[in-house]
Amino acid sequence: MTPQRPTVLAVIPARGGSKGVPGKNLATVAGLPLVARAVRACLGAPRVTDVVVSTDDPAVAEAARSFGAEAVQRPAALSGDTASSESAVLHALDAFEATAGRRPDVVLLVQCTSPFLTPDEIDSAAGEITSGAADTAFTAAPSHGFLWRDAPEGTGATGVNHDKAHRPRRQDREPEYLETGAVYAMAAEGFRTHRHRFFGRTALVVTDPARVLEIDDPHDLARARVLAPLLDTAPVPSLADVDAVVLDFDGTQTDDRVHIDADGREFVSVHRGDGLGIAALRRAGVPLLILSSEANPVVAARARKLRIPVLHGVDRKDLALKRWCDEQGVDPQRVLYAGNDVNDLPCFHLVGWPVAVGSAHDSVRAAARAVTETPGGFGAIREIAAWLLGPELHTPAALPSIS
Repeated sequence: MTPQRPTVLAVIPARGGSKGVPGKNLATVAGLPLVARAVRACLGAPRVTDVVVSTDDPAVAEAARSFGAEAVQRPAALSGDTASSESAVLHALDAFEATAGRRPDVVLLVQCTSPFLTPDEIDSAAGEITSGAADTAFTAAPSHGFLWRDAPEGTGATGVNHDKAHRPRRQDREPEYLETGAVYAMAAEGFRTHRHRFFGRTALVVTDPARVLEIDDPHDLARARVLAPLLDTAPVPSLADVDAVVLDFDGTQTDDRVHIDADGREFVSVHRGDGLGIAALRRAGVPLLILSSEANPVVAARARKLRIPVLHGVDRKDLALKRWCDEQGVDPQRVLYAGNDVNDLPCFHLVGWPVAVGSAHDSVRAAARAVTETPGGFGAIREIAAWLLGPELHTPAALPSIS
């Protein structure tokens, strides 16, 4: 008989309130709310069987469900600043068992304030428990820092993990580890008994120090957004993820330059590869729209050449996009929007797949869920079409002559 797979329940505490960063758990890093990043990491861990988000906020619950987790309504008594994470996990355990009719073998406490947590780290923590190697486990980063404690006035500071009179070389010191606060794994029955995340044999899950960041204030959030393009394994969407594609024009389908002749007439350059990609998407039945704040007639002329609808000369692109989605019956969370500059950010916050072209402004790249390698005006839209259509884009039938 095949052994039954252990039930590994990942619990993500995500209150609605936060003093340091208001609405923190819904703040976005690389286009995804923090709670969604945690959910995706948990769902990507092979040993995790169930994921629940414990929250008192309907908006957090809706976000959790939209990314594939279950949501547990946390009572007010467990939602204040003084409520412990353990109390939220215990409540989520009870709620899960009541609805699922199963008792977890392992429970994980996963913090969505650690945006660069990986599925491998979550899986390794769970594996320490399911294998019987430990009763509890947590993520930790190697540390070689010398710690000091400020002593009473007049006596001078003293070393905590070292003798200040002896400074050994890094390679001569015993390794030490810093608790990251990202993931804690516990044998479920032991956790119920001890009501604390550390009991019995405790194992370390060693993680890359470069990925350790805990978001407690706006500066932490700003650092996370800058680091995301470097640390994330950026996913790109497929056609199964997207129901419609909306494209900015200047700087996205052009190189953002304008040529002006002696009579003041403006000209822009477009890329033939982008025309081929757009035509392939159109032939695949993907709803398309060009959305631009630019009133220049060249935008409408390009849309006519590509045979796709256009809204241009628009002041509030996000409102126009929302109205278009309503008219088309398209969920904004299944829209890919490609842009390059700060006036695209409101649309980025509306859609599920905000994409920055390779030449986009830094703030736009930081808010994007995916970034093209190609700059705007040099085939970035063709690259996006290849994400969605894959090998189909390279077949002759997918490449009509419209450019």
